[in-house]
Amino acid sequence: MNTPRSSQCSFCDRPHPSSDVLLSSQGAAAVCFSCVRTLAEVVAEEDGITPPPPPPLRRLTPREIYANLDDYVIGQDRAKKVLSVAVYNHYKRVRSGMRSPAVEIQKTNILLIGPTGCGKTLLAETLARTLDIPFAVCDATSLTESGYVGEDVENILLRLIQSADWDIPRAEHGIIYIDEVDKIARKEGINRSITRDVSGEGVQQELLKIIEGCVANVPPQGGRKHPHQEFLQINTSNILFICGGAFDGLEEVVEKRVNSSNNRLGFLAGARAEQQGSGTMTSGVSPDDLLEFGFIPEMVGRLPVTVTLEPLDKSSLIRVMTEPKNAIVKQYQHLFQIDGVDLEFTPGALEAAAERAVEHRTGARYLRYVIEDTLLDVMYDLPSMNTAVRCVVDRENIEGREPPKVLSSSGGNVSLPTEPIRKSA
Repeated sequence: MNTPRSSQCSFCDRPHPSSDVLLSSQGAAAVCFSCVRTLAEVVAEEDGITPPPPPPLRRLTPREIYANLDDYVIGQDRAKKVLSVAVYNHYKRVRSGMRSPAVEIQKTNILLIGPTGCGKTLLAETLARTLDIPFAVCDATSLTESGYVGEDVENILLRLIQSADWDIPRAEHGIIYIDEVDKIARKEGINRSITRDVSGEGVQQELLKIIEGCVANVPPQGGRKHPHQEFLQINTSNILFICGGAFDGLEEVVEKRVNSSNNRLGFLAGARAEQQGSGTMTSGVSPDDLLEFGFIPEMVGRLPVTVTLEPLDKSSLIRVMTEPKNAIVKQYQHLFQIDGVDLEFTPGALEAAAERAVEHRTGARYLRYVIEDTLLDVMYDLPSMNTAVRCVVDRENIEGREPPKVLSSSGGNVSLPTEPIRKSA
């Protein structure tokens, strides 16, 4: 697609930025986005074509949503139950038209709180896949207030539109997951007379309108908005926003509030101390705690459903590797099977991989690195080894003390053609 030197539309004769010119022919003619939409409407009207309605939403009960989440997410039973009910109620609201003569049903967005690698993003992805709706992920750390270096908040809507193959009515029923939302908490110690908190409180203010529901103008090419630019318009009233973050330091905020309560009610101190010792301090997060952490009241009010996720322990990580439909062990077994080789992980290997993940405190994310690192040499040589039929991974291989065993059809060991190139982390 060639962009003409002149940004003037050949149909409406209005000047446009070069990024807004959609079509051109050898630099001789150009069409702006506005004229393309107008022409499409004229053609549809002449042909008697009415735009197809968005596909109906899947009608799943909370139990059915929970069962689908259970196929992919290990543990987090309460979080899956809360999400199932919240998502069911959200799309029931959408199907009912949001209001009745007697009551208006407001949108219920969701906040996920939990350590890295515990399944926050996976839960949101699985929900979108279960309901067969568009899904987009955005990192809140890349967003800044309009007019400053960084991304405008409307760009997350563009990602959802792209996920829906530019079908805006379908995108208006999608899910957006905003990751690392804790990083836009209001910064402490900011002197407002000197500088603005453009990546913290400023972003929260910008997000308010699209999270609650509005008709947003989205730049079709992404980037910053500027005058004379054509926009895509999308109504966010039915888009479900799920925000997630590790919220490092929130536990101290909850503990401070609990201790303050203990000072006033001494006879409850024993029970409170027991709760602190159980490691579930964030399970009792209140709106006041989020305000103390650095969220503005309006933002807290737009995220009424708060779900806390627990860190994955060793036994849960072993289940993560073997039980879900997309389990990491099943994925590598399938890859090896394509080359005609059976891949086996011993119980000791699974325990060692889980122990390494617990040690690094990165949850399930570290498991793929461990297995990829362990199998690197085998995957490098396997396509060249015609006699290999089986590969066995044991604890010693996960710990990097020796390479995995590769066996032939006769049961004998097959030596790797090259020296190991893996270095254990």
